[in-house]
This record gives sequence, C-alpha cells and structure tokens, in this order.
Amino acid sequence: MNIKIAYVALASSVILSCGTVNEIMKGVGDVLNETGTTTSSIPTNLEIGKGLKEALVKGTTQGVSSLSASGGYLNSSQFKIPFPNDAQKIESTLRNIGLGGEVDKVIVSLNRAAEDAVTEAKPLFVNAIKQMTFADVKNILMGDNMAATNYLKSKTNAQLQAAFKPKIQASLDKVSATKYWNDVISTYNKIPLVTKMNPDLTSFVTEQAIQGLFTKIAQEETAIRANPVQRTTGLLQKVFGYADSQQGN
Repeated sequence: MNIKIAYVALASSVILSCGTVNEIMKGVGDVLNETGTTTSSIPTNLEIGKGLKEALVKGTTQGVSSLSASGGYLNSSQFKIPFPNDAQKIESTLRNIGLGGEVDKVIVSLNRAAEDAVTEAKPLFVNAIKQMTFADVKNILMGDNMAATNYLKSKTNAQLQAAFKPKIQASLDKVSATKYWNDVISTYNKIPLVTKMNPDLTSFVTEQAIQGLFTKIAQEETAIRANPVQRTTGLLQKVFGYADSQQGN
C-alpha cells in the first residue's frame, strides 16, 4: 500500500510539474509574441522598427523639452535668435545712439516666442514617426548620423511652418515683442537719411525656431548613434549595437 501511495504521489507530482512548466512556457511565449523580443543578438524586423521609433521619440521629446524650457533658446549660445540679418544695421545704429536696452528687449522677446511655440512640434514628430514604413526604418537605421533628422524634416517641415507661424505671432504679441519691435523700427525710421526698413518679424522667428529645433534633433540623433550610454534601454542597445556591427559590411 505504501508503495502504491508513493507511486501515485510521484506521478501526480510529475503531472503537476509538467502542467506548471507548460503554463510558464506559454507565458513566456505570450510575452515574446507581444514584444517581439528575442534572445538573439540579431534583432527581428519588429525589434528594429520598435527600437528606431523609440529612439526617435526619445530624441525628439528631449529636443523639444530642452528648447521649450525657459531660456532654451535665449540662454544658448548656439540657439539664441539674434536680430534679423536684414535688420543688423538697425541694431547697430540704435545701440550707437544709446538704445541698446530697447534692442535687448526685442531679442529677449523673440526667443521667448520661439520657446513658447516649439511645443507645437512634438505631436507632429510623433505622428511622422508612427507613419514610418519598415523601409523607412531600415534606411534610417543604416543611414548616416542625419538620416532620421532629414526624414523628419522632409515629413514635417511644411507642417511645422504652418503650426509655428500663428503660434509665434500670438507669442510675439503675448511677450510684447510686436510692441518692442514696432517701437524700435519706428525709432530707427525717424533717424535722418536712413533707408526705412520693416522686416517680417514673424517669418524670421519661425524660420530661426525651426532651424534651431532640427539642429537640436540632429544632436540627439548623433548622441544615440555614437554614444552607447545614450542607449538607455535594452532594445535600443540591441538595435543600435546591431546597426554598429553592420556598418561597412
């Protein structure tokens, strides 16, 4: 009797263990199917797509957040928006007659307007990233350090222009840039013998803001491609590690 009981217990244990293992393996399979993640060093197509899109969302989000923060443009030697090129003479003339403070107000307000408007970029970038085909993904992953930036520029530049311009106009009004600008231009145009000028301030700030944004996105892209420390998830490490290994092959 004891032998029979022991046999039954052992058989039950084996059956239970097999059931448990099967459940565990099914769970692992479900997870792999959901994530597309494999233990191979070569990423699947699904992983490549997810990895690159994750990198682009990361880079664009960081770029937008950096520039939209207070001082994102104004306090940066690289991104600060100056007086319009065709108004440099206005700036120098006004500074020479002691109106540098008024000029500075204009410059501050231009940059505040850009910081206010750049938040419009994020949903446009995310939408462009979502619409990427696998061919787009592969070309970008194996492309140069500007491949993703150039893709986003080709897909969003016109939309950014349309979204930024009214936002910047509203922002210029909100931060009194329009008033400061009109005051400065009016003062300049009253100076004897000068050629009267009135450059399109909104278009200028829009162009400068977008140019700065894509420069920032390019920096984020380069960092992720070149610096393994910037690959902050296992998926990014796997996908870009694979891309590194394929360069020159």
